Amino acid sequence: MAPRLFWIGLGNMGRGMSANIVEKANLDQPLLIYNRTKQRCIELSEKLPPGKTEIVESVAEGVSKADIIFNILSNDAVVEASIDEILKNDVKGKLIVECSTIHPDTTEKIAQQVEDAGAQFVAAPVFGAPAMADAGQLVGVLAGPKASVDRARPYFKGVTSKTEINMSDEPYRKALTLKLIGNTFILNMVEQIAEGHVLAEKSGLGTHYLHEWIEGMFPGPYAAYSTRMLTGDYYKRDYPLFTVDLARKDAGHAMRLAKEAGVKLRNVETGDAHLAELRAHVGEKGDIAGIYGAVRMENGLPYENE
Repeated sequence: MAPRLFWIGLGNMGRGMSANIVEKANLDQPLLIYNRTKQRCIELSEKLPPGKTEIVESVAEGVSKADIIFNILSNDAVVEASIDEILKNDVKGKLIVECSTIHPDTTEKIAQQVEDAGAQFVAAPVFGAPAMADAGQLVGVLAGPKASVDRARPYFKGVTSKTEINMSDEPYRKALTLKLIGNTFILNMVEQIAEGHVLAEKSGLGTHYLHEWIEGMFPGPYAAYSTRMLTGDYYKRDYPLFTVDLARKDAGHAMRLAKEAGVKLRNVETGDAHLAELRAHVGEKGDIAGIYGAVRMENGLPYENE
């Protein structure tokens, strides 16, 4: 019999990942799902074939029925609260797979708590936008004891992910260190595209020519973010794909890591400053692509590129 899985967290990433587990992981029992806002569980269940998911009313209910527990939540405090809730139950012999983007110190702290309770732990952050989560095209990073990582691997490459970075027998914190450094690349990419388009507009070149060049030279994420900026998606959508608060959380963690290592991240500092301006202008519904609007305002243009 295959292990019974319990999924906690149905945000932009969790919805796609859990759906791919249902569709591709050869489960022989319904996937247990829980989200603080129950409606998200209902909506996911309605999109999947009948009988493939089971909505649980509490974390305790899910933990009691599961062998492997996946957790993917927004920030360190929420993750710690979730782990505390999980560990109120008997977890001996169970595996907890933590996919959230949190500080490496937080990861080590909760891993120790999990192990002290007699369970196994894998740090497994993922790279990719929500569309990549929906398509099962993420990049998973798995760290922890090899036996634990081996229990988690069947749910990554070929299921939720197109590939994986296997850090078996490495400290848990290494997976999160890579995740935070990797996310600085995303922030720097968005910052550079935003600055480039503002310069293209104000110099008279025209943003369409720069966009064509980006599509030819950097297809994929660069082109996708360029499109989001030029179409106004960064301010038109009802709910952000990568919220300004989460982007600032990741940037803050990265800068803290850098400071501890004696490294300066000047590009990240610039990107974070524009995120702060974005947050002040549009509030918590700001999207990382809205850096474009912040750069526009900084250079005498309106936030919206109508």
